[in-house]
Amino acid sequence: MLNRRNFLALGGLVAGGAVLSPPLLALRAGAADLGARRTGAASTGPFQVRMPVPQTLRPVRSSAAGDAYQIDIRPADVEILPGVTTPALTYNGSFVGPTIRAKTGRPVTVTFRNWLDMPANVHLHGGHTPASSDGHPMDVIEPGQSRVYEYPNAQRGATLWYHDHSHHMEAEHVYRGLHGFYLIDDDAEKGLRLPSGAFDVPILIRNAQIDETGALVFGNPVERTVLTANGKAQPYFPVFARKYRLRLLNGSTEGSFTLGLDGVQFTQISSDGGLLPEPVPRTQLTLSAGERTDVVVDFSRHPVGTRLVLSDATAGPIVRFDVVGQATDLSRLPDELRPLPALGTATVEREVTLSFDMSGSMPVGLVNGQPYDPNRNDFQIKRGSTEIWRVVNGDTAWGFPHNFHLHQTSFRVLERDGGAPTLDDAGLKDTLPLAAGSVVRLQATFNDYVGRYVYHCHFLEHSSLGMMGQMEIVP
Repeated sequence: MLNRRNFLALGGLVAGGAVLSPPLLALRAGAADLGARRTGAASTGPFQVRMPVPQTLRPVRSSAAGDAYQIDIRPADVEILPGVTTPALTYNGSFVGPTIRAKTGRPVTVTFRNWLDMPANVHLHGGHTPASSDGHPMDVIEPGQSRVYEYPNAQRGATLWYHDHSHHMEAEHVYRGLHGFYLIDDDAEKGLRLPSGAFDVPILIRNAQIDETGALVFGNPVERTVLTANGKAQPYFPVFARKYRLRLLNGSTEGSFTLGLDGVQFTQISSDGGLLPEPVPRTQLTLSAGERTDVVVDFSRHPVGTRLVLSDATAGPIVRFDVVGQATDLSRLPDELRPLPALGTATVEREVTLSFDMSGSMPVGLVNGQPYDPNRNDFQIKRGSTEIWRVVNGDTAWGFPHNFHLHQTSFRVLERDGGAPTLDDAGLKDTLPLAAGSVVRLQATFNDYVGRYVYHCHFLEHSSLGMMGQMEIVP
């Protein structure tokens, strides 16, 4: 379990894949092999199984009013390490839940039924939703009950995801498998002819610790040495010699991945909230827990038989792409993508400081010096207003990294540590990393809905310990 001693070890956790001590570094190249040796599985190394693409869910009903879906929250046995059975918490029985493909302007309802023996709920991360459907930490689905969530999709096309957000349990529930993709397609982007269909591939990247029985261990995040892509430990994925759109999500509960593709150049086309104004060539990018980015990789630049490995700079290989054949490619990568919305004029400035109180037997998460209290509104915000928030990681003494996630709307990063935003800060964001002592200024407009929403550290172990604030958006 995560106790004070283990928690203090997190002070050394930086932008790698949560694996820093020398004994753990020695294991990084053989995470799948490690699991096989512990469990007696047949696998003797990485890249033994194919990476699955999460199933796209079909509506149970469709009409002029929108699409309706149904998802069960239930335990299931899954296979993360080859040949090893692992108990998990799932959406519809799969370790990465089914993908919902929505459309801008077309509403969706999802009925979630809770078959667990404990309360759960669902937050659409990056969604602009009514407060009643945001998955507020205190709005839970009791065991045996169901709840209908309404998603208007009145926002730009983007790669979103849904996950549990029940307070004090959000980290463990997400760690044990309550996560899935929610993709919004936007007709305004059709003319761009970006890779689509089978060549548009969502990939949820995360880490795990699996014991000798095959069970997930919810303990010290530093010991999560098994790296997975779409629920499989270090899989391979066959691709044709053509362009692919890869939708990358850091679905870990804590930590960051610094990703590279064997030094090969790829092209970033989006961030959390949708397309960037223009493509950005990259050879490496960093995703903190909860962040997303879409990249285009042109595998036609490599001969058939080429193998390219997507790796974290610290923790090692995650997934290998095998170029297996030729294919017609009618997609393109245009010079311009989509302009960002105007910033607007800010009328309010606020400060948000994330930190821990380390004086007790267990750390207490704080926002502006106070732990989360669902009965307290920390900010009151007028709907339609534009604000600048100065977000600070105040844990300089301990060196703890954090990150910041804002519900209900996206924001733009104006400044990082007194200078320009980084490439990883570009575009419409809803989540961003904060090293110890780091300061970020961001600007957000709260156009959509009224009600209570939260903002918090998206290292979910931190928010579960109280590092969360609440805002009320009023007419």
